[in-house]
Amino acid sequence: MLRLIVLTQLLLVFLYLGKLGVAMTLLSTLVLVAIYFWITKNSLKKGHTVLKYEEMPWLYDAVARMAKKANIKTPKIYILEDYIPNAYSFGNSIVLSLGLFEVLQENEILGVAAHEVGHIKNKDTLLFPIVSYGRYWMMTLSLLLLLSTNVHAILGSLVLCGLYEAQRLRFFKEREFLADEAALHILDRPFDLKDALEEIKYYEDLRIKVKESALPGIEPNIERKQKRTFMETHPSYDERIWKILIEVGALEIMRKLK
Repeated sequence: MLRLIVLTQLLLVFLYLGKLGVAMTLLSTLVLVAIYFWITKNSLKKGHTVLKYEEMPWLYDAVARMAKKANIKTPKIYILEDYIPNAYSFGNSIVLSLGLFEVLQENEILGVAAHEVGHIKNKDTLLFPIVSYGRYWMMTLSLLLLLSTNVHAILGSLVLCGLYEAQRLRFFKEREFLADEAALHILDRPFDLKDALEEIKYYEDLRIKVKESALPGIEPNIERKQKRTFMETHPSYDERIWKILIEVGALEIMRKLK
């Protein structure tokens, strides 16, 4: 659906702006790509430290085993100097905050790491930035269509932006569930992910302030309000825990049948 929305938006730009539309589309794409790489490069300089094998061999060994099961290269592990429990992934790397090591047991940290490995396996570290920055790209194209002075084209473009946003949120939620599912298949103890989510949920319930993010991770918006809205990019902990229970039950039945 996202592809269809984007293609329709492109068609409007090309039809009503011609060569100018093509040139401006290419320029806006290059600018957004440059911004993405600049932000990624500079964010790693702020509080991110590469974890050495000798510092936590148990973590690297476990991640290596999970990566092998997932048929991907062993990810590099970064430690984020932040005491709020958080985790996310980019490229072929996973980031774990110091806060995770404060509130979780080793097996639960492996559950979080497995979720991030799941994102990498599912190519989310490539898809998430594209879809996230796609919203700005769609808005840029809508602004460009103002040059056409065609009311129908402008209104149609704005409708497409709204549809893109709705599908973007749906896409992110679906990918979180898929990352959880992938994690269950590569963990030695699938319930480690459930236990980790329960612990992080308990911690979150103690927080008051709100902090939102749309990165591929275990639950980037750790400090969120209890009242959920249609604008959330992540499913609730309860939804994820419930699906994990169902999935683990199905896996157990399959094992017994074998």
